Amino acid sequence: MAHLPKLIEDLALILGAAAVTTLIFKRLRQPLVLGYIIAGLLVGPNISIVPTVVDTKNINILAEIGVVFLLFSLGLEFSFKKLARVGGTASITAIVEIVGMLLIGYLTGQVMGWSVMDSVFLGGILSISSTTIIIRAFEELGVKNKQFARIVFGVLIVEDLVAILLLVLLSTLAVSIQFAGSEMLFSVLKLLFFLSLWFLAGIFLLPTLLRLAKPLLSDETLLILSLGLCLGMVVLATQVGFSPALGAFVMGSILAETTMAEKIEHLVMPVKDLFAAVFFVSVGILIDPNTIIEYGVPVLIITLLTIFGKFFTSTLGAVLSGQPLKQSVQTGMSLAQIGEFSFIIATLGVSLKVTSDFLYPIAVAVSAITTFTTPYLIRFSGPFYDFLNRIVPARTMTAINKYASGTRQIQAESDWKIVLKSYLTIILSNGVIIIAIILLSTTFLAPFLASRFQNAWVAHISAVVLTLVATAPFLWALMVRKPNSLAFANLWLDKKYNRGPLLIIEISRNILAVLLFGFLVDRLFSGLIAFVVAILVFAIVMFIFSKRLQSFYARIEHRFLKNLNARELAASDKDSPLSPWDAHLATLTVSPDVSGLGKTLEELGWREKYGINIANIERGQRNIEIPSRYERIFPHDRLSVIGTDQQLQLFREEVETDRELTETPTDSADIALVSIIVDEHNHLRGQTIRDSGIREKTNGLVVGIERGEHRMLNPASNTIFEWDDVVWIVGDRKKIARLSQDEETIRKAIR
Repeated sequence: MAHLPKLIEDLALILGAAAVTTLIFKRLRQPLVLGYIIAGLLVGPNISIVPTVVDTKNINILAEIGVVFLLFSLGLEFSFKKLARVGGTASITAIVEIVGMLLIGYLTGQVMGWSVMDSVFLGGILSISSTTIIIRAFEELGVKNKQFARIVFGVLIVEDLVAILLLVLLSTLAVSIQFAGSEMLFSVLKLLFFLSLWFLAGIFLLPTLLRLAKPLLSDETLLILSLGLCLGMVVLATQVGFSPALGAFVMGSILAETTMAEKIEHLVMPVKDLFAAVFFVSVGILIDPNTIIEYGVPVLIITLLTIFGKFFTSTLGAVLSGQPLKQSVQTGMSLAQIGEFSFIIATLGVSLKVTSDFLYPIAVAVSAITTFTTPYLIRFSGPFYDFLNRIVPARTMTAINKYASGTRQIQAESDWKIVLKSYLTIILSNGVIIIAIILLSTTFLAPFLASRFQNAWVAHISAVVLTLVATAPFLWALMVRKPNSLAFANLWLDKKYNRGPLLIIEISRNILAVLLFGFLVDRLFSGLIAFVVAILVFAIVMFIFSKRLQSFYARIEHRFLKNLNARELAASDKDSPLSPWDAHLATLTVSPDVSGLGKTLEELGWREKYGINIANIERGQRNIEIPSRYERIFPHDRLSVIGTDQQLQLFREEVETDRELTETPTDSADIALVSIIVDEHNHLRGQTIRDSGIREKTNGLVVGIERGEHRMLNPASNTIFEWDDVVWIVGDRKKIARLSQDEETIRKAIR
């Protein structure tokens, strides 16, 4: 009889048990993750009802592969640009929650007499919510498109990134067995450096590779290529001292920026599901029911701390970020659980042998309990807010609503903010690339040349020259590349206040470039003369080849931006024109040569043609705020216009032929693009735009409505408002803010 390896027998047992339990849990409408864990408990060594897994070592290897593919799939859904889009609300909420739960977990462990490492890992376990459980609960309850659900999804994105950072920091802390501030700081900086480098290099190379190979890519070859890239990055991350999970996550996030992201995600899903099932079953195998019974009191305490602690910290973070109390409460009650990332953190402690045996089963037990409670907490978050609304003083509710309405708006960015952001992008992106090239040169190129040349000076000079050639475009950009030209020009013209700080920034970044080149020279030469000569050569090369370097860098930058935005550009061909939440205010002057002068806005049809909205007309000393469609346009009118960059550029070509676009609204009008949410405070539900009187109350104009995943640009006046609609209005900021105040609450406060 043929010999059957034990691994195959164990795998058959695991998948068979998982199939049965998941079918049962599917029937009970419970998360499948719990079914996998119970399957592991049944086939584990602690219960003898069914056959037991024998080859646990190989099962653990398959479980590690499961973690890799889980993180790879998570990266495919992540996208660094998605993190930027979630904005301050999700970031502030996530940071407050994570920091709060880290402290609560650590202090709880210390109070219960646990070791420092057990307490630290407990804080990490409690700080991350479960993406899988929350998404499943939202789908079953039909709230996936609610306003608070979008906040929760943003928080989960930030949590995923912080969880990766936690894995690195906990690994470093576990190895050193002590908190060394300098080592932890070095680990964080090292992580940020490699994340930036991998992202920049990956976006520059991979989308181009996929685009060139597209005619050859069938489903099979694309799957093999994607998994090969994933495992290759896993090996690279491990070689430089990071966890395999980090490498998988980074490669997934890079591929998420390509046009093939959805297809790759679809192809990888069966592979991920298979190995993820093995991972979650392996989690259950490690559970000892006797340990859970023995530590029943800590399980109960930690469960209550998870629910109430995450509710309080998440709600507080959402309120601080400017969300209304109702959305904040719903967000907090949605995040009150732990899940798959908590298992990974607990597994890390077990594999590094730095945590006690009881911590892992306690984490699993808490996750199981909070998984059951999550749907009920989400369902009762609305009634709980109503209860708070009845008991909280009216003055407090009014203050919270005012604070929230004051933060939900898009305003034109200040010139300094634009310029500093541009400077930071230029310095960090080019600095990371320069440092990476220098490290590669001194680590590999210089030793290679030294082995080929007998004269060490010749070898080192050759290494410096070749490195200078490779880094020259990026050194030029670091020293000379101008930030946002319009904002920079506006600041530069103000000699009294702005020119001095701008000169300091320019001098500082040139000094930084010289220091980076000096870093290269110092690693290959010793002595002041060599350093001075190298700096002179550096200066001469930068001066002579500046134009060529500028042209070459422009091509590199164009290719990078094209790859970075390829997915959005492909999607924009199918979608409707960009909407008001992507827009900003700008001012331009009507040229005397424009055709159609003297006609009304209705006759000109600019709104329909370009998708822009005119918020204000400045005509001499007169301001016409939110002009009606019967207002006429005359030469030299200054128009405050709201639109996207693309819309404003096209519109500028229509009305302005000899002036540049100014990205600042007119100073004499307090006009802004502001969002409000249709709720019980503004009584807009069920009314049309025309009947609501928004134009008269706010001296404003409704330019967009966001309803779930559907967005309406320039909605018709007979559009009816519905609950949780996000309404975007151009008008008087203060008057719009009053719409979000509950009139009955105000009357109570007055009484």
